Amino acid sequence: MKRLMSIALLCAFVAASVVATRFAVAGEEAAPTRLGQDAVCTRCHDESETKPILAMYQTPHGVTADARTPSCQSCHGESAGHLVGDKDGKGRPAPDVIFGSKHTPAGYQPSAPLAQTEACLSCHKAGLRTHWSGSQHQTNDVVCSNCHTVHAANDPMLVKVLQPGVCFGCHKEQRAQTHQFSTHPLDAGKMACSDCHNPHGSAGPKLLAKNTVTETCLTCHAEKRGPFLWEHQPVNEDCTNCHTPHGSNISPLLKSRPPFMCDECHDGPHNSQAPYGTAVGGIQGGGALAGGNPNSNAVGRACMNCHVMIHGSNSPTGAFLHH
Repeated sequence: MKRLMSIALLCAFVAASVVATRFAVAGEEAAPTRLGQDAVCTRCHDESETKPILAMYQTPHGVTADARTPSCQSCHGESAGHLVGDKDGKGRPAPDVIFGSKHTPAGYQPSAPLAQTEACLSCHKAGLRTHWSGSQHQTNDVVCSNCHTVHAANDPMLVKVLQPGVCFGCHKEQRAQTHQFSTHPLDAGKMACSDCHNPHGSAGPKLLAKNTVTETCLTCHAEKRGPFLWEHQPVNEDCTNCHTPHGSNISPLLKSRPPFMCDECHDGPHNSQAPYGTAVGGIQGGGALAGGNPNSNAVGRACMNCHVMIHGSNSPTGAFLHH
């Protein structure tokens, strides 16, 4: 008897499980999954597009197992008119949100910059995007899709060696500077523009990642931070007083050569009343005293012949001298 009751209970449990499963399946059919929603779009929009889109499923935007993953409609809007089509057979109305700054091959006009950025910021609104509103890019109508390629397996903006090429599409002057003699290792892929700048907005100038130029530079050049016994005021104020960060023909990234760089602040002869120059041609030839030696401030490493620690020094012998 007990065995028969156990078998009956087991059968009842199995029957209940089958019914529950059928109701669950019916519920899924009533509420289409993300893939089901995307299938409506990918019936037409596939790899035959001018910009193929199916590679998106190789990106974080295409992780089907993550409930946070958006569907096509999450970004482009419900686009009911586009899905149904024109009843008069005159084509399809545009989707609710069209990304980009140029007309699409179908002739659709891109949506307003605010509508495009709002579609992205509905998910990406924290962290690095905190200062987007009011930033230089936002006020100049730069939209996310001008820099990011969402439907590509690898967004160039997120690849360190490719990112500068995206930025240089607009910043032509900086592109030229990076090809000068002395520059940061952007072409080598050892750093990217976003190591110094936050393109989504910043509390500092020039979309810098930190609040000041000096603070940004010191994230890498920590040995220049100090504090030092002998502080060099231009260094503390702004590294770009002496350096040009994107490139220069004077190493290391200097704006001009010493001693001329130093003379911009320290004008006049130093430690001597003899003018700079050599004795070639005598005084009439523009030199110093006839038969004299060149001024030490104008040869070799110029001022740095003596003042080696120009970023700051702890030497008890004097300001910026070698230990």
